[in-house]
Amino acid sequence: MSASESSSCGCSGDTKRAERDPAYRRALWIVVLLNLGFGLAEIVGGFLADSQALKADALDFIGDGSISLLGLIALGWTARARSQVALTQGIFLGALGIGVIAFALWRAMNAIAPEAELMGAIGIVALIVNVTAALVLSRFREGDANVTAIWLFSRNDAIANVAVIIAAALVGWTGAAWPDLVVAGVIALLFLHSAYEIIRNARRELQSTARPSS
Repeated sequence: MSASESSSCGCSGDTKRAERDPAYRRALWIVVLLNLGFGLAEIVGGFLADSQALKADALDFIGDGSISLLGLIALGWTARARSQVALTQGIFLGALGIGVIAFALWRAMNAIAPEAELMGAIGIVALIVNVTAALVLSRFREGDANVTAIWLFSRNDAIANVAVIIAAALVGWTGAAWPDLVVAGVIALLFLHSAYEIIRNARRELQSTARPSS
């Protein structure tokens, strides 16, 4: 598909379109409300179920909602400012991933099996929320580092929720805590992978905007 065709079909979430398209702004607001609202609910559920995977997923929801809000605010900013926001997003996500891994390792020394039924139920609801967010953002998944970052967050959340549901089934089957801790680690690795991609793209765009125009 040519560039003109991509633009006319509305398939590309490029920066200029994102800045001017009311549909993209509405999509971001929906994602912000879904992530922040459910993240607060899930962190309570994570403590009730004593699930590290749910707690990690809840932090992901809250982080994603906050970062999506930053992306929404940054839509009218310059390309360099938007790249700086994306860089901040990547650093935050990387720090979150390292923190989750460290906490999961600490809990492994005093592991207690979580409530599998509650863990699974919350995981299913979380998956529905994340699939909804991913569908809302799906046509904006290509563009600058900031646009791509927001799409990656929603996509990875949906993948992580499937892992949470599988872990809940394994906890119920084995009566052990290790599936919960393994999934918490997997979620953290998703954080780190996305953080690397976002930081790499943002640094490339910052270097591009720093070059003097000829």
